[in-house]
Amino acid sequence: MNEPTDLASQLDQIFERPSGRALDEMRAVTFETGIAPHANGSVLCSFGNTRVICSAMIEDRVPGWMRQQKIQGGWLTAEYSMLPYATLTRKDRPISRGRQDGRNIEIQRLIGRSLRAVLDLKKLTDKTLWIDCDVIQADGGTRTASITGAWLATRIAVNGLLESGKLKEDPIRDYLAAISVGVYQEKCALDLDYPEDRDASVDANVVMTGSGEFVEVQSSGEEATYTREQLDELLGLAEKGIGELIEAQKAKLN
Repeated sequence: MNEPTDLASQLDQIFERPSGRALDEMRAVTFETGIAPHANGSVLCSFGNTRVICSAMIEDRVPGWMRQQKIQGGWLTAEYSMLPYATLTRKDRPISRGRQDGRNIEIQRLIGRSLRAVLDLKKLTDKTLWIDCDVIQADGGTRTASITGAWLATRIAVNGLLESGKLKEDPIRDYLAAISVGVYQEKCALDLDYPEDRDASVDANVVMTGSGEFVEVQSSGEEATYTREQLDELLGLAEKGIGELIEAQKAKLN
């Protein structure tokens, strides 16, 4: 076997992610359904040590602005929260601070936008689908786990409406999942956990449909820049990871 002859080759050999995973390897992903019995659909979605309870509940009315504007169909809205014990140090509830958490608002808007991208709201016929995502353990990727689990909870809830005859047509047009990617120690990596997310020079959250179309790409350098080649590599990793997530969703529904 030839010994490495330059520093780059030596660094490649000694590089290791904190978890020991390969650069294109996901954390263990699991879906536990029926976690919230009173919801129309619910899932405990786990990406490694990140765990999010995602629920979907149906309300037989639409928001007032839809009624006022006489908009036909239904609506979907999402809420996201990180419970106080989800992180290493206690995180205050927004209500105890007397104001909304800006990060929570940004993430719940992302979840809502993403799910509405694969729904035909006109087929939701005078109903509001409420999505709640509650993080009970955070180890990186909470928003991507929320989106992935929320789609599955939505699918379960809609299946129940179709079976009961409360919906005539299926409003869900496609699968949906999300994953994080980033540049960690100058390497492009899939599904960042907390140590990687904290130290990454670039991080991105990618949302895609089952047919391979992008819904959203959130990508930024953390006081750093990145090349087009790195962005292409990150998107390729995200596409691989999302494909695996969608296969896991399909397996859970079968």
